[in-house]
Amino acid sequence: MIDFNKQDWWKEAVIYQIYPKSFQDSNGDGIGDLPGITSRLDYLHKLGVDALWLCPVLASPQVDNGYDVSDYRSIDPMFGSMEDMRTLIREARARGIGILMDLVLNHTSDQHRWFQQACQGRDNPYHDYYIWRDGTPGALPNDMRAAFGGPAWTYVPALGQYYFHQFAPQQPDLNWANPAVRQELYAMIRFWMDQGVEGFRLDVIDQIAKEPDRKITANGPRLMELLRELNRETWGGKNLVTVGEAWGADIPRARQYSAPDGSVFSMVFQFEQMCLDHEADKWVPKAMTLPELKASIARWQQGLHGCGWNSLFWDNHDLPRIVSRWGDDGACRADSAKALAVALHGLQGTPYIYQGEELGMTNAPYPVEELRDLESINAYNEMVERGMSESDALAAIHRMMRDNARTPMQWTAGPHAGFTDGDPWMMINPNYTEINAAAALADPDSVFYTYQKLIALRKTHRVFAEGDFTLLCPEDEQVFAYLRRGAGQEMLVAVNLSGRSAPFALPEAFAGRAPLLATQGAPLAGALRPWEALICLRDL
Repeated sequence: MIDFNKQDWWKEAVIYQIYPKSFQDSNGDGIGDLPGITSRLDYLHKLGVDALWLCPVLASPQVDNGYDVSDYRSIDPMFGSMEDMRTLIREARARGIGILMDLVLNHTSDQHRWFQQACQGRDNPYHDYYIWRDGTPGALPNDMRAAFGGPAWTYVPALGQYYFHQFAPQQPDLNWANPAVRQELYAMIRFWMDQGVEGFRLDVIDQIAKEPDRKITANGPRLMELLRELNRETWGGKNLVTVGEAWGADIPRARQYSAPDGSVFSMVFQFEQMCLDHEADKWVPKAMTLPELKASIARWQQGLHGCGWNSLFWDNHDLPRIVSRWGDDGACRADSAKALAVALHGLQGTPYIYQGEELGMTNAPYPVEELRDLESINAYNEMVERGMSESDALAAIHRMMRDNARTPMQWTAGPHAGFTDGDPWMMINPNYTEINAAAALADPDSVFYTYQKLIALRKTHRVFAEGDFTLLCPEDEQVFAYLRRGAGQEMLVAVNLSGRSAPFALPEAFAGRAPLLATQGAPLAGALRPWEALICLRDL
């Protein structure tokens, strides 16, 4: 069991991400909730995870599924009450599991009291909580575009001004140049610390120092200054785990974000690897080779070793399912899910498991009318407006749409996958009758138990947390193999990330040793089976 009072406890931990709306419904309204999460804590304890990162559960109109907060200190009634949150924190802690809150500090909902006041007049004290520019209808301050489509400026006639929003118009950006804004946010974070949470994930936190007039959204000139102040005023020195979402992070910036002195965050989410298979427009696919992926991972493993910390993930609420993306979600689904898990969990950093990843859940075949994600809906409509056929537009978004990750958790083969007794808020993947937690728990060779073994190994062998990284066979187009060396041990991870048998000879130092973990039984001599993964260990 993790000791949350131990400095840097998160280096030995595995974190499980929950999308509350789709995890477990307890009251039959078709929407997942906090009591539902509490009811599944024994399952998560069995898996072996140390902390749960909850996507936003704060009060929200749900324009962007909770990433548009209308009250930072209230639980949205669809998820339950503050007492339900306290119960979850308490019951999770009793099982050795901490709770991480997802905080959106870059913007609020347009229904937030601050923004409602800001729209009352230019002299209102809350007006400067947001970013405004004078203008007239149709004469935008500049040509910046919002991430969800359309202009990044929306006009308020009563004020004769535009406000800035990097996402939906209902998500106005906060003005971090205003010290009053910052102090409000810091006080809110301390409030949640007082409730007993073990950390925070900070949504698009690299955007808070934006300068719209210069068209700077991420990595603004004052970013590190503001982040260090945020740390000092809140979690600094408190042994909490903090992870910043930074789509534009490179290795030098990541070293600053995750510096060992703890002056900013514990770690950062970077997306270099996850952007290799598409163009800047994520709906446009791009060929990616395994050597390219391996080289990127190696750069980050070596670039942060001893001077920063990696976040390890394949899946999250913004990404398609990895087994459909880079694995084989057909006949080899389970084997490819295990292979991808081993490839990731052998690296240095803190692994994140997204709900259902431990089951090998796949992308879902969604018709247009079942889409729920604003980004996907807007992208589809824009493609059709540009002249693309409806079928081609749907095919284009299917591959990368966020809805793939947001389908309800597949618990059983029963009605509505055991997720709800009511009508689910979102379509359940039809393959739930074959892919579900009940079936996984009953099968000792399931994807679930591979994840369970990987989590246990991380807690048993310090080489996982401390070892350095050496990439093997960098140009091999099938095999991802690397060495980890440290804490008096050397570990070999060898994974065939293809559907064909791959030549691979164990290094001499590991020859004849029984593997620590093998996903397809006893290894073959001189080859890895399709989607086979091995971990070997020796003492130095």
